[in-house]
Amino acid sequence: MAASSPRVRRKSSTFVDAIHDVPEDMEMAPAQLYSTESGRLFHSGKIAIATVGLPARGKTHISVALARYLRWLGVKTRIFHLGDYRRATVGPGKDVPDDYFFVNATASTVLLRQKILKKCREDIYHFLNHENGQIAIYDAVNPLSAGRKSLAKEFAKHEIETLFIESSCDDERIIEENVRSVKISSPDYVRWDQNAAVKHYLARMSAKIPHFETMEDKEELNFVKMINAGERLIVNNCSFGYLSHRIVFYLLNLHIKSRHTYFARAGTSSDQDSYKADTRLSIKGEEYAAKMSETLLKHREEERQQLIEQGISAAPLKTLTIWASTRRRTVETSAYLANKGFKVRQRSQMSQLNPGVCEKMSERRIRMKFPEEVAKHEADPYHHRYPRAESYHDLAVRLEPIILELEREQNDLLIIAHESVLRVLYGYLMACNAADIPFLSFPRNEIIEIIPASYNNEAKRIHIPNVPEDIIPASPQDIKIPVPPSGVVTPLPGGLGSPKSGAATPDTGIGSKTPQDVDELHTRIHDVI
Repeated sequence: MAASSPRVRRKSSTFVDAIHDVPEDMEMAPAQLYSTESGRLFHSGKIAIATVGLPARGKTHISVALARYLRWLGVKTRIFHLGDYRRATVGPGKDVPDDYFFVNATASTVLLRQKILKKCREDIYHFLNHENGQIAIYDAVNPLSAGRKSLAKEFAKHEIETLFIESSCDDERIIEENVRSVKISSPDYVRWDQNAAVKHYLARMSAKIPHFETMEDKEELNFVKMINAGERLIVNNCSFGYLSHRIVFYLLNLHIKSRHTYFARAGTSSDQDSYKADTRLSIKGEEYAAKMSETLLKHREEERQQLIEQGISAAPLKTLTIWASTRRRTVETSAYLANKGFKVRQRSQMSQLNPGVCEKMSERRIRMKFPEEVAKHEADPYHHRYPRAESYHDLAVRLEPIILELEREQNDLLIIAHESVLRVLYGYLMACNAADIPFLSFPRNEIIEIIPASYNNEAKRIHIPNVPEDIIPASPQDIKIPVPPSGVVTPLPGGLGSPKSGAATPDTGIGSKTPQDVDELHTRIHDVI
């Protein structure tokens, strides 16, 4: 069955990108507006998306990015990487025969090819027909026109619409960047010089896939052709419903160039508990903004030095762009970098959750005044909203234009925002389920770096030194009485606070509390809902 196919996993954790996890059957996606008995949305039936293109053209990146967006909307989507099936069939460390991609392959190679394709397509049919799947993404080369027509006819027999997405690229710089960032990290190139490995891989692929036919109108198929990482888009047919148009709209915003994304909390303000006041940064908040900015610039310079040591001296760092909400403390947190010449864009959609009538109320008062609302919130902290307030689901829907711009942005990106906004955006990039998002933790002594890879995103933390202890703790994630003291041991995996050293992601622990929290029970609702 599809759930046992290569790379597909059962639910893991927020410490890794969950794009290849199998969601729970009744699990609502973060930006899902409604559900149906069949599990299919937008009045659309079953759709197979098949990629087309030579290796190192971004097909897998497109597949993963599209699956991330569709699953965020609640469309039940799964990726089937044919390369994973090849590796699982031929065995670890082994390669397919030299004539595997040839039209006139030997009989034994043809049998191997058919065996691999049969297993992959069986899993696709099982997912769409027996697991209420809606979109299966078939990530493969699909080099020949006749093969693509045959594939569309085969899917049509199962009442599955087919949309082909071709990634075409003749820009050698983009191809080399893709090979360098994805392909040569395989075991085949351990201890190779990077430049020599790139040349060897491209030569090997040219020899292995001598026959490739680009998609043309005469094929009379539904297809989208992305040229040179999204510089130009050609759309042919694609007229079988709202969802296909939504996919095309998303692809218009997508590119395949590598980009790092950084998340940082805004500094503390002079009236930390007020939503309406929109106050200036405190003295400690200004000091934090300077330390955070200097730490990030130092980290980026260290990354540049690593590139030089790897023999990529001609590759400068990408330009850094900063996004901040229109709230005063986020704008002032970004001012340090703005004064150094970095471009800062203010985005009103990135404002924190609106606390509604509960602004500045203590936890005790909220429980006394709104006991029924508290019970609803504890049952579903993601979807519940207090009177005249916003829920995390409301925030996720509000942030959809930001997510599309996030996909369109080609520069490295620093996002400075309230923790509630960081939780939702991180949840998108790491494919977290909705139930995890309210419990993601972003202490102020860390910057979270999201690094895109071919099959999944990677996340790691960057430590900010010498941040005052009283402004480090992440926001409380839920209303709890009594509030646990600082440093309390939690039974949750990973414990309190931030991720462990190395590549990791924000923890989903209870969250650290200060002694003042213990004494006063002042868990502020603007950080809770």
